[in-house]
Amino acid sequence: MSAISVPSDRSQQDLDRLADLAQDVIRRARAAGASQAEVAASIDTGLSVNVRLGEVETVEHTRDRGFGLTVYFGQRKGSASTADLNPDSIQATLDQACAIARYTEEDSAAGLADPARMATVFPELDLWHPWALDTPAAIELGQRVEQAGRAQAGITNSEGASVQAGESLSVYANSHGFVGRERGTRHSLSLSLIAGDEDGMQRDYWYDSVRSADDFMSAEALGRKAAERTLARLGARRLSTRQSPVLFAPELARSLVGHLVGAVSGGALYRRASFLLDHAGKQVMPSWLNIVERPFLSRGQGSGAFDAEGVATRDSSLIEDGVLARYVLGSYSARKLGLESTGNAGGIHNLIVEAGAADGGRDDFAGMLRRLGTGLLVTEVMGQGVNTITGDYSRGAAGFWVENGRIAYPVEEITIAANLRDMYLGIQAVGTDVDPRSHLLTGSILLDRMTIAGE
Repeated sequence: MSAISVPSDRSQQDLDRLADLAQDVIRRARAAGASQAEVAASIDTGLSVNVRLGEVETVEHTRDRGFGLTVYFGQRKGSASTADLNPDSIQATLDQACAIARYTEEDSAAGLADPARMATVFPELDLWHPWALDTPAAIELGQRVEQAGRAQAGITNSEGASVQAGESLSVYANSHGFVGRERGTRHSLSLSLIAGDEDGMQRDYWYDSVRSADDFMSAEALGRKAAERTLARLGARRLSTRQSPVLFAPELARSLVGHLVGAVSGGALYRRASFLLDHAGKQVMPSWLNIVERPFLSRGQGSGAFDAEGVATRDSSLIEDGVLARYVLGSYSARKLGLESTGNAGGIHNLIVEAGAADGGRDDFAGMLRRLGTGLLVTEVMGQGVNTITGDYSRGAAGFWVENGRIAYPVEEITIAANLRDMYLGIQAVGTDVDPRSHLLTGSILLDRMTIAGE
């Protein structure tokens, strides 16, 4: 897609202003008696346009500011925040945080991260690509996306196209002397369509999410993709209850990775609310499978040189030869568990599930269908039926029944169920068809067996 990326005239100035403000407030917090303090400040700007049936539905310009302060008086903690950066609001936030800290109970795990762990190297990660997009151009783009989808035979209606351009500036600073600056852009296009025939109506959608607008798929390609997905669902059937292999399409496979991350994250572990409690060093996936964290990917959706506490990020294995190599920890949860931070305060940074299979094969989507043979391809899940304490998994689903490696017909109104522990150990293959629109990067995932509840 043709787009113009231009440097933002004010981004560095705004970062300087946020950094100066953060350092000033930390000095004032120390003067007020705080033994430690940290500040997170941000400015987010954006344009969002929604178009439906060729007409503009909404146009929204945003410029949001955020300022959060945490102070520690010994091991008593107080936090306060404001969306207003004027001096009176900042002072009130400081006063409030200090007042809260003076009256809270001590927590032996409270405090800033280890000063020796602070990031000192800040590589260029190519995350800043402002999009020179005004409102008329955004409307025209949305109309092109929608028209490309509505032009496909069989499409009967549209739920609308969306165009979004966003810029984010943030500073994290603490009383160790650390000041970290980040700036990044995120842009997206999406389209949702409806198709109908004598058996009823179906809806589906597609979207693209990028750091640079130059990386978008074309408006016409996105429109056609949304239409193809919608039309493919016509004539959907229900299945009889059975057990079969299940292939999760890439955009859904990442949810399985997300459940893993949740189960091995510090909060769930120190609350003893995870089915993977005490599993570090144990086999949780097949021995051929590896999952690695790569924080320094150019234009990565989750790239960053430091975490939400200023701790340096690093390349690291999460799953190594099927074994859980470590947990996902910030400094607080690490202290609660008697461990060290893994640089994951605030989340994971680009988790890559490496493609492969027990036989050493690496297959694209067509190859993964052939591996599936006869079974279920899942393209949509519904509901919140995932229990990270027990690992029980039960969700509404839709997708396609596959026979002899070929899609036979669409299916809907079914439920897929298993236990995540068995699902992870039962992974048969991971495809090369990686969905790049997330910080969880995986291709399709083939499971040996799930229960399908239908008619």
